[in-house]
Amino acid sequence: MNDWNNTDHLFEGTTAIVTGSTRGIGAVIARQLASVGSSVVISGRTVEEGEQVVDGINEAGGDAVFTQTDVRDPDDLQQLTETAISEFGGIDILVNNAAFETDTNPDEVDLDTWNAILETDFRAYWLTAKYAYPSLVKSDHGSIVNIGSNHAIATQPKKFPYNALKAGVDGMTRSMAVAWGVDDIRVNSVNPGWTMVERIAEELTDEQLAYLDRIHPLGRIGTPEDVADAVLFLVSDLAGFITGQCLVVDGGRAAVLQDDLYLGDHNLREP
Repeated sequence: MNDWNNTDHLFEGTTAIVTGSTRGIGAVIARQLASVGSSVVISGRTVEEGEQVVDGINEAGGDAVFTQTDVRDPDDLQQLTETAISEFGGIDILVNNAAFETDTNPDEVDLDTWNAILETDFRAYWLTAKYAYPSLVKSDHGSIVNIGSNHAIATQPKKFPYNALKAGVDGMTRSMAVAWGVDDIRVNSVNPGWTMVERIAEELTDEQLAYLDRIHPLGRIGTPEDVADAVLFLVSDLAGFITGQCLVVDGGRAAVLQDDLYLGDHNLREP
């Protein structure tokens, strides 16, 4: 069993791919994996940002390379897995993270937008896992984490088709877990809620952030580190008997049924 209190070399000798890791949650996941010993392949469309993440990891004593990847291009995804094998000898961990969303209702989405989100948020998860599978089979620590969203279980207006595809990611996770469990490959999802990434930090006013903090039972919205910690747990031996599961990381937000009642009761309990 791993000693979770001493994580410096927890993933020594492993190789991880993190898609969409030039910024935001993906970059933090990559840094966290590198900090505990995993060699990491950074991927994304922006070369400058990718190289900055790699430089930061390598300067901190980790081991990382960048490969420019458009996850809508199957050839790029094939090259991504081949880079991990050629640079580091194999693939032990795959984190499917690259995704985007639009503020649209079902009647507002055109076919081009539908295809773009489908290929990025859903098809790329399957294809990257498919291409990584032959190497993951050979690993003693084969694990996949698909980054989903709490929109898979409850949603807001104007989040289609993002919410539908994130629900699909959870279904994909279960299918992969059932199919590849015999190969000793574990597959799980991490479904974040509100998370303080760059875009959210730029858009929210102080008043809006204070309100969001209050409607979370733990009193704050999440950080990319919260999501990364959940990923590290799921790919570690501590989760060695966990597969096919969808872990919601949202500070208890999904447990709240009605905000006004929750806040009213919360105010009554405040000193």
